[in-house]
Formats: sequence, C-alpha cells, structure tokens
Amino acid sequence: MKNNLELKQRLFNQCAVFVDQRYLKIQTQIKEIQESLTSETKSSAGDKHETGRAMLQLEREKAGQQLAEIEKIKENLSKIDPTKSTAHIGLGSIVLTSQSNYFLAISAGQLKVEADVFYAISPNTPIGLLLAGKKVGDLIRFREQHFTIEAIY
Repeated sequence: MKNNLELKQRLFNQCAVFVDQRYLKIQTQIKEIQESLTSETKSSAGDKHETGRAMLQLEREKAGQQLAEIEKIKENLSKIDPTKSTAHIGLGSIVLTSQSNYFLAISAGQLKVEADVFYAISPNTPIGLLLAGKKVGDLIRFREQHFTIEAIY
C-alpha cells in the first residue's frame, strides 16, 4: 500500500466518481421522463393518456427525490479533506480493523486500491455510528462479530 495520504486521495476520488456517475444517470433519467411527458402530450387523448401522464409525473417526482439525495451525498463528500488525518474516527477516516477496512465517507460499497479492499460507508450507517469517535486498539462488537481497530488514517 502506498502512503496514507495517497491512499485516502484515491479512495476519495473513487467515491467522487461513484457520486458523479449516479448523478449523471439520474439526470439522464429525468431528461428521458421529460421527453416522454412531452410526447405524451402530443399523442392520444382519453383515460389511457391521463394514466400515462400520471405515471410519468410520479416517475419524475421519484427521480427528483433521487437527485436531491445524490446532491446531499455530494455535499457530504465535499466536507472531507483527504489531506487530513485524526487519531479518532470521523468523516473522512480510513479505518483498518482485524476484520475489514473502511473509508468513512459515503455509502459507495466496495472500493479497491491495488490489492486492498475497503468498504466506503456513510458515518450514519450502523457500523459507521459504531466506529465514530473510536481510536486505535478499541474493540468493536457489531452483530455477532468482534474486531479491533488496528489503524486510523
């Protein structure tokens, strides 16, 4: 593994790419729904037409909520300073444990840096809440598992 700051920067960049891809996907979805609504307006009239429009409106609302959610996630990610390291676990910490490796940032799933695997988790997930404020050597009990914090970057 390379130095800790480079590792944190690489994990941060992977999270940023994850967020950007989701953002673009939702933007595309909204655009497609908008185009469908426009073409629905030009097509046939009647009950079937109204049902189709209502379904598209619901889809647009749902996509709008997803967009607001991803914007919140993007904002949380922007609060992380990848050049900073602390002794206690918090937003932006890389946590190496006897069980798994974590990056407290956003829920982005499994990330790989060379041969090492990290789980990008949000601080408000159950495991994120459990890790918050802990330090090297602390024992964590999560569900049926017990593990020790070995390093924090």
